[in-house]
Amino acid sequence: MSPSPQEVAARLGSGLLSFPVTHFTADGALNEAPYRDHVAWLASEGAAGLFAAGGTGEFFSLGLDEVERVVVAARDAAPADLPVIAPSGYGTSIAVELAQAADRAGADGILLLPPYLTEAGQRGLEEHARAVCRATDLGVILYNRANAHYDADTVARLAEDCPNLVGFKDGVGDIEQMTRIYSRLGDRLIYVGGLPTAEMYALPYLSLGLSTYSSALYNVVPQWAMDFYRAVRSGDTAHVFGQLEDFVIPYCDLRNRGAGYAVSIIKAGMRVIGRDAGPVRSPLTELSESESGQLASLLEQVR
Repeated sequence: MSPSPQEVAARLGSGLLSFPVTHFTADGALNEAPYRDHVAWLASEGAAGLFAAGGTGEFFSLGLDEVERVVVAARDAAPADLPVIAPSGYGTSIAVELAQAADRAGADGILLLPPYLTEAGQRGLEEHARAVCRATDLGVILYNRANAHYDADTVARLAEDCPNLVGFKDGVGDIEQMTRIYSRLGDRLIYVGGLPTAEMYALPYLSLGLSTYSSALYNVVPQWAMDFYRAVRSGDTAHVFGQLEDFVIPYCDLRNRGAGYAVSIIKAGMRVIGRDAGPVRSPLTELSESESGQLASLLEQVR
């Protein structure tokens, strides 16, 4: 029997979350075999859930058929008891189609990314999210980011009307917004940190109900990421601030040198550790040779 949306949410909220990169060949084609190997490796390192074809997985550059193939591959490669979450996004009709594809692919839940391009008010965002929730029995997690900035009233109405709305992932960093939502809804949802790089915000966000976060770095240094997460949860601030000063902040300084580097730097890191995931797809660009060298030196400290 498949777990309920609430059971999946509880599992996700219990530990660190992995957002695997998507593997491409040198000419940019989907490369499933090494992707499956990568997912199996990440699953063995202790993550509480895998988000296939998410932001770090270059959802924005994948065709709709490729999204489903990636989710199927992740579900096949991961242990049966490890939740695999599929993406949904773009306009409402495509988002509904992707939610239905997640069902076919055997996913355990859905991350609803922001609508494509256009700005929308709260009523439009609510109707968009409601349509996705109604299109599936899977649990849905809202991704609060960019042009999808949900206020507390909108989230509360959706939570009341959509039993399968189970989570809220924040990629905005508006403390007042998060305080209002958590004060209003409490444990009705799980709350996921989704700012890049999430480790920078993990400690202060813990007090706002965000018991977990999405770690892109887990792709490259999973045991370091797990140790950092455990330090956050246990209140070991000396470890957390030491790692922030020595590794995370210099890493973020390097990441901030180019638009879109939040993904590119992870793929560069994959090459450094000998697990090449191929290039990023346009419109993303690769790190320079000098930047890749600096990244290699940083990673030497934590591998």
